[in-house]
Amino acid sequence: MKDKQTGFMTIKRSNFKTRAVEERIKDYNNVYIQLSLDEMRNQANRCMDCGTSFCNWGCPLGNLIPDWNDFVFNGDWKKAYERLTLTSNFPEFTGRVCPALCEAACVLGINREGVSIREIEQMIIDTAFNNGWVQPRIPKVRTGKKVAVIGSGPSGLATADDLNYSGHLVTIFEREDKAGGLLRYGIPNYKLEKEILDRRIELMVEAGIEFKLNIEVGKDVHFNDLIEEFDSVVLCCGASVPRKLKIPGEKLDGVYFAVDYLKQQTKKIFNSKYNMPDIDAKNKKVLVIGGGDTGADCVGTANRQGAEVVYQYEIMPKPAIERTENMPWPEYPKLLKTTTAHEEGCIREWEIMTKELIGDGKKLKSAKVSKVKWIMDEGKYKLEEIEKSEFIQEVDMVLVAVGFMHTEHDKFVKSMNIALDSKGNILTDENFMTNIKGVFSAGDMRTGQSLVVKAIKDGKSVATCIDNYLMH
Repeated sequence: MKDKQTGFMTIKRSNFKTRAVEERIKDYNNVYIQLSLDEMRNQANRCMDCGTSFCNWGCPLGNLIPDWNDFVFNGDWKKAYERLTLTSNFPEFTGRVCPALCEAACVLGINREGVSIREIEQMIIDTAFNNGWVQPRIPKVRTGKKVAVIGSGPSGLATADDLNYSGHLVTIFEREDKAGGLLRYGIPNYKLEKEILDRRIELMVEAGIEFKLNIEVGKDVHFNDLIEEFDSVVLCCGASVPRKLKIPGEKLDGVYFAVDYLKQQTKKIFNSKYNMPDIDAKNKKVLVIGGGDTGADCVGTANRQGAEVVYQYEIMPKPAIERTENMPWPEYPKLLKTTTAHEEGCIREWEIMTKELIGDGKKLKSAKVSKVKWIMDEGKYKLEEIEKSEFIQEVDMVLVAVGFMHTEHDKFVKSMNIALDSKGNILTDENFMTNIKGVFSAGDMRTGQSLVVKAIKDGKSVATCIDNYLMH
């Protein structure tokens, strides 16, 4: 092991390996192959233990990254785990699906590749599980206060985990057949294997948290009944209303929202029932509209289903490969991101606008698209279609992955007159409370579509506010 003081100068970044494309597209198992513990110690040696740790600033959870990097370098994985879990409830999730805001803020990243923080985090928590160090967070005392958490996505799980550890009796209501929300039904299994999620949920049950599945609030149970039964209610239902294209033909057979497609595929893997038409890309020409992570997840899933070809069209310009003046360190840079899904086969195009989806009767046959450019007009970027650039793309399936609008407003939100903000999210005060006393909200339902790590942070924050509300 090299000297700690010079590691950042002499050791190059080494990332996890990936399974061969021809092997991994035949299944939905984890794509990555971890490095050895000794190799990860070497990677932790690259951390400079900065006087001002910008990685800590970049992380929404405020993880004490230089501390646990140092413990890893010295081979003390248990202390690294203990330091990591001071701030992070579910490092096995964020260590796999977080975009690593911390790495973008790493000081080493100014003129070298940043420290592989996310991979080190994943190795710490996996080592902890392998050694039996991860135990249920059982509270020392019980307060007798009861809290209902509606939704079991990342914010709901974090809220429940912290409130339970504070001694309150927590019940999670989930309308799906299994808990996890976005973590289970929004992220493909090859990125986050569901046994990782199930392992954590089992620990939460052992710690005293009750999960009530297949229960939809506003349908199977009335919201007023929860208010009467529980001392506090937390809304953590996510932002699940997908954004529409608002173009002719989007209701044709063969056009689907990404969220429905990804959800159904996960249910297929685990033999769960789904009440929707079968969506299968086998032998089809697939067009994914939207260039973000969800679009990439659709690409990877379509390839695994045996698509003939997959196109991915994004209306925004192609991102830069390196930081520009508009993306100064330590802010998170919007750079070109090539995922493992893209490596498996995808024709990517930027600055492409989908104008119309064309069908033969009710069945999708093609997409009318054109090239566009973004021009600066009075201080703002304006979209302009390029003349004579229109063309017809033959497709059998379109997957719409252009983000989400806001949370659902039916069921209990409208009937209870829960206040909304201008974007359609749940409106809360500085203590995360809604306009109904004792009813709080957190995560994407409150903030709009965001990151898993930010949803976890929001859940931790609302748990602190609820604890103060219940105990004062």
